[in-house]
Amino acid sequence: MGAALALADRGVGRTAPNPNVGCVLVRDGRVVGRGWTQPGGRPHAEAMALAQAGEAARGATAYVTLEPCAHVSTRGPACTDLLIAAGVTRIVAAMGDPDPRTDGIGFARARAAGIAVTTGVREAEARGMIAGFLIRRAKRRPFVTLKLATSLDGRIARPDGESRWITGPQARAHTHLERSRHEAILVGRGTLEADSPRLDVRLPGLELRSPRRILLTRKAEPGWETIASPHAIADLAGVDRLMVEGGAQTASAFLAADLVDRLVLYRAPILIGEGRAAIGAIGLARLADAHGRWRMADSRMLGSDRLEVYERD
Repeated sequence: MGAALALADRGVGRTAPNPNVGCVLVRDGRVVGRGWTQPGGRPHAEAMALAQAGEAARGATAYVTLEPCAHVSTRGPACTDLLIAAGVTRIVAAMGDPDPRTDGIGFARARAAGIAVTTGVREAEARGMIAGFLIRRAKRRPFVTLKLATSLDGRIARPDGESRWITGPQARAHTHLERSRHEAILVGRGTLEADSPRLDVRLPGLELRSPRRILLTRKAEPGWETIASPHAIADLAGVDRLMVEGGAQTASAFLAADLVDRLVLYRAPILIGEGRAAIGAIGLARLADAHGRWRMADSRMLGSDRLEVYERD
């Protein structure tokens, strides 16, 4: 299952509206097929693994990070049917699929065909892997990551707006990696006018994974997709993972609207003093309301900068 999860990770931010899934086929202790959901959502992981395995799939165990789909689409057959036809004898799945067209149906159909089914293997990791798909299903909006790069005293720029560069090259490279794992990236008009950001991915080999650029504004802007309010992210078709990258007013607006699922904080070992704060008012009525909302998911050094990742508790 660990190998299947690693394969699923390859599709993060590239498979909407489908979930990014990984599949490994094992027969007689040997991997005979591997697959992961391809960009745009097809082929599915199981179809890719079965195509690689060929006749070796007969009698194999399929390790999948999500319940195989049970519905036939205009874009392809049901993966449950493909696994049955290929002669797979066991399915080990991390979790069920909340899509009502599949939810439990895929497992039931496989069992009816004589396939042994085991579920719940490393489920928490699998859920984190497809957080965008799950949030879209549950809340009808993308999964939102808010990125902030600050000084030790929580500043994002000097009073005159100078902000390049607060963090070092390793932290900036990690930001580009984060961008590559989202279908779209959003900034506010203030950031556009101050920085003219490209918002692309400039890591060798990942340039083609640059996300769509979204601007939070009530005015049209040539070359940009625009939305008028944070809640309008629900209308962004084909976006299950959205990265909000700037600036302070935009960050505050998303936090105040309770639309942030994940915080990525880069903290540089510098003091700016008087300057521009990372965020403004977020509608906090009492200090007690700030507690119990976030849990740390990761912390590491990137050169001289500290990365901290928080997820909603």
